[in-house]
Amino acid sequence: MKILLTADGSDHSYEAVRSLKYLSRADELHIVHVLDVPSPAYPMMMPEVAQELYETVERNMHDDGTRLLDRIVSLLPLDVGPVTKHLVVGSPADQIVTLAEQLTIRLILMGTRGLGPIKERLIGSVSHRVLTFGPGTKFILPGPLKTLHQILLPLQGNYDADHALAFLQQKPFREPPIITLFTVLPHTRPPWPIDAVSAEHMEIHSIRKANDFLEETAAKLNPWGYQTRVKTALGTPVDAILQEAKALNPDLILAGSRGRRGVTRMVLGSVSHALLHQGTYPLMIFG
Repeated sequence: MKILLTADGSDHSYEAVRSLKYLSRADELHIVHVLDVPSPAYPMMMPEVAQELYETVERNMHDDGTRLLDRIVSLLPLDVGPVTKHLVVGSPADQIVTLAEQLTIRLILMGTRGLGPIKERLIGSVSHRVLTFGPGTKFILPGPLKTLHQILLPLQGNYDADHALAFLQQKPFREPPIITLFTVLPHTRPPWPIDAVSAEHMEIHSIRKANDFLEETAAKLNPWGYQTRVKTALGTPVDAILQEAKALNPDLILAGSRGRRGVTRMVLGSVSHALLHQGTYPLMIFG
């Protein structure tokens, strides 16, 4: 698996470096640091002076970026795979997405500084844009990953299940974790009049079918070395997932993006984005 590790020098990006010890050895590990060089915008500044100032700032940032990449390499866990460093100039999110597409990256690993939903909607964030536009799986860390024994895997149907199985079949983790497969059913009533007992029977039938779906999916994971549990709840997806996460205290939430990318996902939203905004757990999003 090709991995792209983003490095910006923040504490969160160093947590991303440390988390590599829980991932399987990469076929290729690419480390990128993006130089977001500010352009001089002083009134009445001559173009030649502005260009010289820009080049000076870029040169200094380039030297700092080179030292940062060298430090990141020195901190890598043993046996992470062959390493390539990239130092590029431009918008961080755009450059990360472009490089990931050029290199056919399967997993983008990054820390997030946690702007919060309101500030993020106003000014954006690198993690939000990479989650929206980036290819492959995104592994986003809002804090340290202290261990990787328990994973919560919410599934919203066959699409999520098929893509989760395809991802987990690659054995992306060094040690197979315990995976809790979880699905959420809405509190719904049919449009026609119905008594409380019949409604309860319909609800029980829906829960039984959901559990059968999870058990079938879990059975496909077991031969690959994963231990599994299944759980079904009633409610709204994000609230129920966060409630289950609070009870389980997983080391990681692994969730699907339901195939949306780019502007569609940005406009319509997704459970994965809501978990990024509201949750405090490391988050891995498969496409």
